[in-house]
Amino acid sequence: MDIQAEKLKLISWITDVTDPSVIKQFIALKNNETADWWDQISGEERAEIEEGLAEADRGEVLSHEEVMSKYDKWRSK
Repeated sequence: MDIQAEKLKLISWITDVTDPSVIKQFIALKNNETADWWDQISGEERAEIEEGLAEADRGEVLSHEEVMSKYDKWRSK
Protein backbone atom coordinates (compact mmCIF):
# COMPACT_ATOMS: atom_id res chain seq x y z
CA MET A 1 0.00 0.00 0.00
CA ASP A 2 1.34 3.38 -0.99
CA ILE A 3 0.40 5.48 2.04
CA GLN A 4 0.97 8.78 0.25
CA ALA A 5 -1.36 7.80 -2.58
CA GLU A 6 -4.01 6.67 -0.08
CA LYS A 7 -3.78 9.97 1.77
CA LEU A 8 -4.22 11.89 -1.47
CA LYS A 9 -7.29 9.80 -2.29
CA LEU A 10 -8.73 10.61 1.14
CA ILE A 11 -8.04 14.31 0.72
CA SER A 12 -9.73 14.26 -2.65
CA TRP A 13 -12.73 12.42 -1.23
CA ILE A 14 -13.01 14.76 1.78
CA THR A 15 -13.11 17.81 -0.48
CA ASP A 16 -16.30 16.40 -2.04
CA VAL A 17 -18.04 15.56 1.25
CA THR A 18 -21.12 17.72 1.82
CA ASP A 19 -22.67 15.93 4.81
CA PRO A 20 -21.89 17.97 7.98
CA SER A 21 -22.16 14.86 10.16
CA VAL A 22 -19.32 13.21 8.24
CA ILE A 23 -17.16 16.30 8.69
CA LYS A 24 -17.96 16.31 12.42
CA GLN A 25 -16.89 12.66 12.63
CA PHE A 26 -13.54 13.51 11.03
CA ILE A 27 -13.06 16.40 13.43
CA ALA A 28 -13.86 14.13 16.39
CA LEU A 29 -11.38 11.54 15.10
CA LYS A 30 -8.69 14.19 14.75
CA ASN A 31 -9.37 15.51 18.25
CA ASN A 32 -9.20 12.01 19.73
CA GLU A 33 -5.89 11.37 18.01
CA THR A 34 -4.31 14.52 19.41
CA ALA A 35 -5.87 14.43 22.88
CA ASP A 36 -3.59 13.54 25.76
CA TRP A 37 -4.86 10.55 27.75
CA TRP A 38 -4.08 12.42 30.97
CA ASP A 39 -6.72 15.01 30.09
CA GLN A 40 -9.28 12.28 29.41
CA ILE A 41 -9.11 10.49 32.76
CA SER A 42 -10.98 11.55 35.86
CA GLY A 43 -9.51 13.68 38.63
CA GLU A 44 -9.72 10.65 40.91
CA GLU A 45 -7.66 8.58 38.47
CA ARG A 46 -5.06 11.36 38.18
CA ALA A 47 -4.84 11.59 41.98
CA GLU A 48 -4.32 7.82 42.26
CA ILE A 49 -1.53 7.91 39.68
CA GLU A 50 0.12 10.88 41.38
CA GLU A 51 -0.08 9.12 44.75
CA GLY A 52 1.50 5.99 43.25
CA LEU A 53 4.33 8.06 41.82
CA ALA A 54 4.85 9.79 45.17
CA GLU A 55 4.98 6.40 46.92
CA ALA A 56 7.58 5.19 44.41
CA ASP A 57 9.62 8.36 44.96
CA ARG A 58 9.58 7.61 48.71
CA GLY A 59 10.74 4.04 48.06
CA GLU A 60 7.41 2.54 49.08
CA VAL A 61 7.43 -0.18 46.45
CA LEU A 62 7.11 -3.96 46.33
CA SER A 63 9.14 -6.31 44.20
CA HIS A 64 7.44 -8.28 41.45
CA GLU A 65 7.86 -11.44 43.52
CA GLU A 66 6.13 -9.83 46.54
CA VAL A 67 3.19 -8.73 44.42
CA MET A 68 2.86 -12.10 42.72
CA SER A 69 2.96 -13.85 46.08
CA LYS A 70 0.29 -11.57 47.51
CA TYR A 71 -2.08 -12.13 44.59
CA ASP A 72 -1.16 -15.74 43.83
CA LYS A 73 -4.63 -16.93 44.84
CA TRP A 74 -6.10 -15.17 41.76
CA ARG A 75 -3.64 -16.52 39.22
CA SER A 76 -4.76 -19.18 36.79
CA LYS A 77 -3.29 -22.53 37.61
